[in-house]
Amino acid sequence: MTILILKYLEEVGTMREVQISLRTIEEVKEFVQTITMFDGDFELISGKYIVDAKSILGLFSVDLSKPVTLKIDVNNSKMNEVLTVIEKYKAE
Repeated sequence: MTILILKYLEEVGTMREVQISLRTIEEVKEFVQTITMFDGDFELISGKYIVDAKSILGLFSVDLSKPVTLKIDVNNSKMNEVLTVIEKYKAE
């Protein structure tokens, strides 16, 4: 029973929010290609708008002239990998 509970806790998703900045069309395309490699939910929050961060059209529908919030919801086992690959997009 304990092993099953521990296994469940390992697989449960963890949410994180990170401020990112996407300055060019090329960066937007790269970013979408990068996060689509991962299972999980990625939302981009800009003001009162929330869009699917895996959607190029969604990203272009929000104001990218300033940093936006990326909400990440993936399995614990993948969170560090996700944070590593999006490091270059973090807002300064």
